[in-house]
Amino acid sequence: MPGVPRYLRRRKFLLAALCILLGGCHSHDGGPRPTIEFLKVPPAGAGGPNKLDIIEGRVSGAHDGQQIVLYAKAGNWWIQPMAYQPFTNIQSDSTWKNSTHLGTEYAALLVESGYHPLDKMDALPTEGSGVAAVATVKGGNAPPTMSKTIQFSGYEWTVRDTLGERNGSPHDNDPTNVSLDSKGFLHLRIGRKPDQWTCSEVIMTRHFGYGTYLFSVQDISQLEPAAVLGIFTYDELGTDQNHREMDIEISRWGDPNDKNGQYVVQPYYVPANVSRITVPPGPLTFSLHWEPGKATFETVRGNMPTSSPHPVAVHVFTSDVPSPGSESVRLNLCPFNYSKVPLQHQAEVVIERVQYLP
Repeated sequence: MPGVPRYLRRRKFLLAALCILLGGCHSHDGGPRPTIEFLKVPPAGAGGPNKLDIIEGRVSGAHDGQQIVLYAKAGNWWIQPMAYQPFTNIQSDSTWKNSTHLGTEYAALLVESGYHPLDKMDALPTEGSGVAAVATVKGGNAPPTMSKTIQFSGYEWTVRDTLGERNGSPHDNDPTNVSLDSKGFLHLRIGRKPDQWTCSEVIMTRHFGYGTYLFSVQDISQLEPAAVLGIFTYDELGTDQNHREMDIEISRWGDPNDKNGQYVVQPYYVPANVSRITVPPGPLTFSLHWEPGKATFETVRGNMPTSSPHPVAVHVFTSDVPSPGSESVRLNLCPFNYSKVPLQHQAEVVIERVQYLP
């Protein structure tokens, strides 16, 4: 370079070399930065562990190995749909879709392979350190509520028509799977859509607290190993007491050789909080007697007896027993999606009566 001092030529050469090494003078692939857009946004909601909806969108400029991580804002940012299922795959047409709990805002992060997202955050991360793009959107307007209600066994029940996550996997609740027959008995079904099973759930609109709860059912011994009948209490607001959930569950959890029932006081992962039982053929009555610091579960033969000298099964829990709050009784029939033997056929359960005794 005639006329340019040697030290300037050397400086320009070093800057150019450094620019190439750091990749800072132009995009490493020459393409635009990746972006995320939302195609379907759930309504804004106060959140809660039992309310889900569908969220979906599209990514531009993603490369192989990248995935989406979703968050919903309910005070903090919470990973979606569940902490043990933190990633949403990007399809071949660049779209993505998953379920999410409701929140006031929703976020989608495009992340690199090997990224470890946090379950809960005060603020979302910025781009960098494994995050390639971040997009947020406000929750939409909630549609008018038109939930179906039924009168069964002297109580009012709401028929669930929103997504749920019983048995560890999001699923559809179809109101057409719930019906009453001419005797007033409740029928719960597992139905089938072209690409998935559909569940049924009803929620009592009252809550009673301590007392005795009785549930009379027709023969349920022939349910497939992957079907689950859940009879339980649940309080969406009771996070401090495991949602005040206490369960009678009829299922082999996908294992044909396992016992077909259990009593549970949450959290279920504490061994002392689960008692496995064998449920025999024929009509049965399940009961939960709930008192301070004590929950007694019992199964007897027949329709609605209040006691029996020869119970099929009985178990008393004295640890992790909740105190009353805003819990309600819920009845649910759904597949267990992690079954060794997947569900083969639609299923139906008939519940003849539910009764509360103070």
